[in-house]
Amino acid sequence: MSSRIRVFATSVGTKLLIGITGLALFLFLLSHIAGNALVFLGPTTFNAYSHALTSNPLIPVIEIVLLLIFLTHIFKTVTMFLGNQQTRPVAYARKKSQGGPSRRSLSSTTMILSGLWLLIFVIIHVKTFKYGPEYPSDLEGVRDLYRLVGENFTNPLMVGFYVVSLLLVGSHLWHGAS
Repeated sequence: MSSRIRVFATSVGTKLLIGITGLALFLFLLSHIAGNALVFLGPTTFNAYSHALTSNPLIPVIEIVLLLIFLTHIFKTVTMFLGNQQTRPVAYARKKSQGGPSRRSLSSTTMILSGLWLLIFVIIHVKTFKYGPEYPSDLEGVRDLYRLVGENFTNPLMVGFYVVSLLLVGSHLWHGAS
């Protein structure tokens, strides 16, 4: 194994790889949000946008690359977390007399839990919208994703699930960015 690849087996390299994959996922999230914001321009615009994406022959390749980035992020994070647990199986004692601000935050202490929630969220999100019902739109051969979005977000449980999930995305990104 070359030294350039071996660096990712070290703790610093692991954190670097987690940061790089996290940044790639963040950039994807920004583009995904920007595209989904087109839903506010109505069914014709949103369905035309979604059709342009789904009919692009590069999308399956991009999805595979995105999946590999996502799995690498998860794998390296979980292995780092488990390695840290083995190294220090007993939690540090928190003493008020030590002084100085703590670097721990709610975001930092719940990264694994928020990450697991987000994994479940992504699976549900993809199942709901990529593999959900195929409604035909007014345009020939175009899937009516606008209708699917509308139907899903009339369900208060789905809206609540998305609100909690997006708050956890924010918390996860807050720590990841720091």
